[in-house]
Amino acid sequence: MERPFVEISGVAMRYGGVEGTLALKGTSMNIAKGEFVAVVGPSGCGKSTLMRLVTGLWPATAGHVVVAGQEVAGPLSIAGMAFQNPTLLPWRNILDNVMLPLEVVEPHRRLLSRERAKYEKQAKDLLALVGLGGFDQKFPWQLSGGMQQRASLCRALIHEPALLMLDEPFAALDIFTREDLWAVLQDLWMARRPTVILVTHDLREAAYLADRVLVMSARPGRIIAERKVDLPRPRNLETTYSPAFVSLVHDLREYISAARKGEEAAHAQ
Repeated sequence: MERPFVEISGVAMRYGGVEGTLALKGTSMNIAKGEFVAVVGPSGCGKSTLMRLVTGLWPATAGHVVVAGQEVAGPLSIAGMAFQNPTLLPWRNILDNVMLPLEVVEPHRRLLSRERAKYEKQAKDLLALVGLGGFDQKFPWQLSGGMQQRASLCRALIHEPALLMLDEPFAALDIFTREDLWAVLQDLWMARRPTVILVTHDLREAAYLADRVLVMSARPGRIIAERKVDLPRPRNLETTYSPAFVSLVHDLREYISAARKGEEAAHAQ
């Protein structure tokens, strides 16, 4: 049996020392190579904290985080990340923004000056794939929020990461742009098949994109439920009106509602 690509075992995370806030406790999950997993839960449950632990940006207080068979001990070069805000550098055009990871991550950093034309073609091809063909010389301020987020996805993927971490990447966008980008992200994932962990508050987004949805408890967060998404791909907006999709979203909402009620009861004691 193949070992999971991401293994999280009994992880805890406390901020601010021994008397600080316990964000995660007893959190465990396994994610297969090439799987698309969404993580949902009530606000403040530790979803974003979990992302930072997996990518090695923060060390866990307890437990183990293993990626690609190696204990995570620092920032992962095999990971690409996209966040709620695109965080594009305003003084760089879109092409140079997308190519930024190539200046940092080996072996691309070593090869970039010698093979720049090849890398530029890869970046332009990626931009074309997300509908930004011809925008490579524009600057971030010349693009809409949705277009900037498309460029951000390209930047996260340009170095062909084995692991793609997405922290509420579409939350700041209007519903129509968000739904457009669901299709874009699905196409990118189906074309490249990285392992993806998506943190989102949007249950429809989770059901649309993921192979499996994990539900976290209220803080301190742990996994309290999981649902496999048995919907054929590629999915489209018509999928979101199907009885199976609606039922799945309803079930996820019930899990989170129960988690929130549990948090309220704990505070009342």
